[in-house]
Amino acid sequence: MPINDPLPDRPAPDNPSGKLVLLRHGETEWSKLGRHTGLTDIPLTAHGEDLARGAGELVSDYNFSLILTSPLERARRTAELAGLKAEVDPLLVEWDYGGFEGRTTRDIRAELGYDWSAFTHGVIRGKTPGETVEEVAGRASRVLTRVLPAMTHGDVALVAHGHFLRILTAVYLRMAPRFGAQITLDAGSVSVLSYYREQPAILSWNYGLALPMAPSES
Repeated sequence: MPINDPLPDRPAPDNPSGKLVLLRHGETEWSKLGRHTGLTDIPLTAHGEDLARGAGELVSDYNFSLILTSPLERARRTAELAGLKAEVDPLLVEWDYGGFEGRTTRDIRAELGYDWSAFTHGVIRGKTPGETVEEVAGRASRVLTRVLPAMTHGDVALVAHGHFLRILTAVYLRMAPRFGAQITLDAGSVSVLSYYREQPAILSWNYGLALPMAPSES
């Protein structure tokens, strides 16, 4: 995916005081089934809409200086139901899974004959070109160059997708992008990043209406 936005005139601020609030979109039919949902634009389920409203209640006390959403319907609708007036940022779209779009990890592993994962082995080209983990991290880094200055004026909300937000969190924490494989994120969940003693830190992770019983499959 081509990136045309210029870098800022000044580097990222040191230790901004605002919080970075991450909202993963609510449930869709594909996320419920564990199907990789990259650029396919599908709506929320009724339960996904309930999750989005619940996420809105969780973030109602934050003072947002900037709210951004992925252009895909499931994210934009989540922002709307959460009561967030969000600006669309194309860089927030989900990982382009290429030829693995719409498929479950179980089916891909059965075809390949080994324990495939997108983070470890990557994706293949299909109807869309696909992206490497590092390319997704590059988009996330661009988003953060916009987000961090805004965090000096208040909190920032990003409404986006599970894999993208996990990789963005790894970049925010100054970890390798593939660290995102070790932090799962459920549909409709809210997570909060901040700074603690001058270091980027996780304040709250994968918080939702109920505690997860198993890692998210999508």
